[in-house]
Amino acid sequence: MREIRLRFSKTGQAKYISHLDTNRAFSRAFARAGIELWYTEGFNPHAYMSFSLPLSLGVESLCENVDIRILGDMSNEEVKKRMNATLPEGLRIVDVYDDFLDCHEIVYSDYVYKLEFKDNEEALKRIKELLDSEEIIALKKGKKGKRRILNETNIKEFIVKYNISIRNGQIVLNIRLLAGQDKNLNPSLLFDSIIRGIDMDYEYKEISRISLLTKDLKEYK
Repeated sequence: MREIRLRFSKTGQAKYISHLDTNRAFSRAFARAGIELWYTEGFNPHAYMSFSLPLSLGVESLCENVDIRILGDMSNEEVKKRMNATLPEGLRIVDVYDDFLDCHEIVYSDYVYKLEFKDNEEALKRIKELLDSEEIIALKKGKKGKRRILNETNIKEFIVKYNISIRNGQIVLNIRLLAGQDKNLNPSLLFDSIIRGIDMDYEYKEISRISLLTKDLKEYK
């Protein structure tokens, strides 16, 4: 038995596959590919699969990771080849390797937001003002007794840095957020907070996770 990491992209319509269904898609793909996985022991044995940082629904990614334990002597290149022949459209293995970091090493995540408004210039101005302000209020779901409520939370501290401009008729926002086990900001929550904060309706949006980084700003692999 050996443990390997599969790095994969999740694009196109696959961004609407939930984390649970992504897990199921990989389980089925491993079975169809003839890749024998190591199973946990105990009363409810299941194939060992560990995803580094679950992705928000509706967000694309170029840097997803899943760790597995395989039996036999199949090469990493053969694992990649077989999986890409069986995974559904939008899920693609880009690399397979043995030596990798623990998921607790993740501290930052880089995203690209592409947005369109009827008035991009005005939207750009308002977004910059909001991101530069001391408070960015998000509405997070919670409970008070048996009632579901929305709590106001300042998410400004989760934003590390950003760059924003208009390119090819779109507002392009490159932003680095805190991520990982201790502090993690959902990119969709940030988007909702921006739209509510600038009080403008959007025409189009696309959010992509492009990299995961350690505290030393090294690529998480």
